[in-house]
Amino acid sequence: MTTQAESYEFQVETRQLLQLMINSIYSDKDLFLRELISNASDALDKLRLERFNDDTLDVDTSDLHIRIDLDAAARTLTISDNGIGMSRAEVVDLIGKIANSGTAEFMRQLKEAQREEADTEELIGRFGVGFYSSFMVAERVTMITRRAGQAEATRWESAGEATYTLEPVDSAPQGTSITLHLKPADPEDRLFDYTDPRKVREIVTRYSDFITWPIRMAAIPVPGDDDEADEAAEPAEETVNSRKALWTRPAGEVTDEEYAELYKRISHDWNDPLETIRLNIEGTLQYQALLFLPERAGANLFSPDAKHGVQLYVNRVFVMDDAEELLPAYLRFVKGVVDSQDLALNVSREILQQDRQIESMRKRLTKRVLQAVKGLAANEPEKYTKFWGEFGRVVKEGLLQDFANRDAILEICSFESTNDPEKRTSLRDYVERMPEDQDKIYYLTGDSRQALENSPYMEAFRAKELEVLLLTDPIDEVWVDGMPEFDGKQFQSVAKGDIDLHEDDTAEEKEKQKEQYSALLTWMGEVLTKEVKEVRLSSRLTTSPACVVSDQNDATPTLVNLYRAMGQPIPQERRILELNPAHTLVEGLRSAHEARPEDPKLAETVELVHGMALLAEGTQPDDPARFVQLLATQLGETLGR
Repeated sequence: MTTQAESYEFQVETRQLLQLMINSIYSDKDLFLRELISNASDALDKLRLERFNDDTLDVDTSDLHIRIDLDAAARTLTISDNGIGMSRAEVVDLIGKIANSGTAEFMRQLKEAQREEADTEELIGRFGVGFYSSFMVAERVTMITRRAGQAEATRWESAGEATYTLEPVDSAPQGTSITLHLKPADPEDRLFDYTDPRKVREIVTRYSDFITWPIRMAAIPVPGDDDEADEAAEPAEETVNSRKALWTRPAGEVTDEEYAELYKRISHDWNDPLETIRLNIEGTLQYQALLFLPERAGANLFSPDAKHGVQLYVNRVFVMDDAEELLPAYLRFVKGVVDSQDLALNVSREILQQDRQIESMRKRLTKRVLQAVKGLAANEPEKYTKFWGEFGRVVKEGLLQDFANRDAILEICSFESTNDPEKRTSLRDYVERMPEDQDKIYYLTGDSRQALENSPYMEAFRAKELEVLLLTDPIDEVWVDGMPEFDGKQFQSVAKGDIDLHEDDTAEEKEKQKEQYSALLTWMGEVLTKEVKEVRLSSRLTTSPACVVSDQNDATPTLVNLYRAMGQPIPQERRILELNPAHTLVEGLRSAHEARPEDPKLAETVELVHGMALLAEGTQPDDPARFVQLLATQLGETLGR
């Protein structure tokens, strides 16, 4: 039976839209194949569902699949499926849907995106235009479709200009076949040769590898094979998508090797993952996640321009690399896949930033990663030690960024301490070791463990065997300064505030000592009035003559320098000079001041004491040259006696 094809005109807005597509409003033209495969997969899903709901439907569902055929000579790409198919009325409605009210909104958003020079790829599919993305790469598109259970098929064809044609077809297989008559390849315009089977396989692997249904293509001949007897035979066929969406399979059916294979593929890492994390959420919001903790940190972990984040899929269809909105920045080392059943295909980054569902997913994924690290610390200490050595500095960024999870982050942190030179400690273990009368968590920040252990601030704590956390990461200076407490115990720097560890001294003895040194302290405060706000006796020193400390709420010099390096200059407050009254230098200085208070050499000695205290903490005197000159002069005079 031969029937005249009927011609229909596109509406004005639709013609404008098609012209924009044909003129390459999208930089990534490969997206057309993702859209067509997704449509085919939907058609197969619908057929299976309809067959389940209507057992009288006479269709074969034993081999549901998608097929891609390439013809380099004719320059065609054909994608077909044996899914639900469409009736003529459905072709008019579904394929013509672009001409409905959604087109005006699509055009408005498209023009706005172009005006703002924003990415426009995400607009494909959001207004039913996925099928029309074919015209980015095709001069003409032909579709033949037959709905399951019906006898008559429909042929639709258009060159993407003013019109399209419809005509009935007597005989056609169930499902839909779409043939793209391809434009000439133009690599400069990112229009590739889509008759090249390797290019097509690359696109399938990138975007549609985990589609439920098999995607079949003719096998690529192996060079060197010579089988002339089979030249007339059909070429071998093979499935080109792995279909191994491991996150959808029961955990007991997935091997460690399969997890490692997926991790290496998405992370480009040669090593196996340190830990695998699965998450399956059902209910009003449905999604699965398969996340990995790497064994080693990447070279770009601290690079401000580096892209991080997990891969985002929608119903097994790849949508986005580096979806950083799904995890906070301090977990940027986490690799993996999140597959949502509720997000729209081609969801944009702007929508991800604003979507409440994304915020809910982010909270759940973050909580699950922190729980996994906590599990490593409790059950697999060797793994945890390796993890913390690689990523501890990054995780501690969360103490500044994620106040909602601050307690959970503190629980998984570990620190060097004076308790054990070979083993780090958690805050929980520190608190459990605290003496009953200790009500604070003591810490000291600095550049290295060796420098901190030799610091004068540690002397009294070492003498009394009080454990001190040794914080040597630059970020420790920032977070610990604003951390209120852990488990009801406040953090206390051993280099800040007025710490009194001389519990054995009576009030009478302390008062007597203050009276003895009152005149010296007042005079030294006057000599150093530009450098310090106060000179007082110290209870934290046992062997050093003096140290310089900050007030409880003042920033330390290291923190001030850190902020200045980040372009945030803050003033340095004058600090406090503490003297050890039991040191011979301090005792001698007091006696000398009582005997000859007008001696100018004593004022120089005070400058030297202050300079030595600064050097002991790792800080330079304000005038290093003067300090060296004074020291050399006094040493020379001493030797000359």
